[in-house]
Amino acid sequence: MKYRTLGRTGIEVSEIGLGTWAFGNNVYGGVAEKEGIRTIHEAIDLGVTLFDTAPQYGTKEQDGVAEIVLGKALKGKRQNVVIQSKFGRNFTIEDGAPQFYKSRIIASVEESLRRLQTDYLDVLFFHSPFSEDEIHDDVWEGVEQVIKSGKVRFMGHSISMFKATEHMARDWAEAGKIDVIQVVVSLMYRESLPLLEALSKYPIGIVARECLANGFLAGVFDHNTTFAPGTLNARYSREEIIERVDQVKAFEFLKDKQQLSMVQAALRWVLDQTGVSTVLSGAKNSKELAEAIGASDAAPFDEEMLRKAAECIDKDYEPA
Repeated sequence: MKYRTLGRTGIEVSEIGLGTWAFGNNVYGGVAEKEGIRTIHEAIDLGVTLFDTAPQYGTKEQDGVAEIVLGKALKGKRQNVVIQSKFGRNFTIEDGAPQFYKSRIIASVEESLRRLQTDYLDVLFFHSPFSEDEIHDDVWEGVEQVIKSGKVRFMGHSISMFKATEHMARDWAEAGKIDVIQVVVSLMYRESLPLLEALSKYPIGIVARECLANGFLAGVFDHNTTFAPGTLNARYSREEIIERVDQVKAFEFLKDKQQLSMVQAALRWVLDQTGVSTVLSGAKNSKELAEAIGASDAAPFDEEMLRKAAECIDKDYEPA
């Protein structure tokens, strides 16, 4: 495992981090608590230092299930890891209303700290605001309070609805309101690359997510793959599944030179993009995680390979 600096935070993080959404609900098929804890322990043994979670990684009945699992797994190991969580979205809110205001950020941080069994978060993200209209003016007073209290070290923006909200990340970065962004980047979704380039001048820490395009870039799906109801990929039509599978096949040349798996090639490509600090793996077990970590050990792609990869695709595929 290699390590990079998370932008102007100065925090050193592993090139491959572990996202914990799968440990909180069935969106990726579900993971039993015991298996999740084992995977987190094995991640640390493999050199992973960054763990990403959120209150929304839970159920309609219980917020922060993934935070609870992570807290149990990291008990006694907190000083050796970097924890990122979020605020502003919870499954337990019946109408799904966003909660980007002062009292909510303060309460959400306290709730996350209890679930995680820690007294501080390294990074706290605004969890995917869909527009500026969702952001209450007093939220920045809340941001100041949680940072001054030492309960949050750095603020970030986890970007969703990219076209509608990327300007928020630019404005907040320039104003010094955030130090990190989390954003979708993959061989199949490149719309965010100009933003990464623009933010590199500050520099902002870049956490890349959905780097396997909801699992398609793992290369394990075929034209006939079906997805269980309630999982993210269940929304795709048969025609779109076929199109995505064929697109992945076009990228297979990236595997050959270094004898990589498709997972490793896809993650290596993201690591080669301007400003990227760390890539989140959504691995559900240690076998998947060990494969992902191989991307950190692989050599960067040369300019010819990057050019060929750019020529293999003519559109961005919708992220989750």
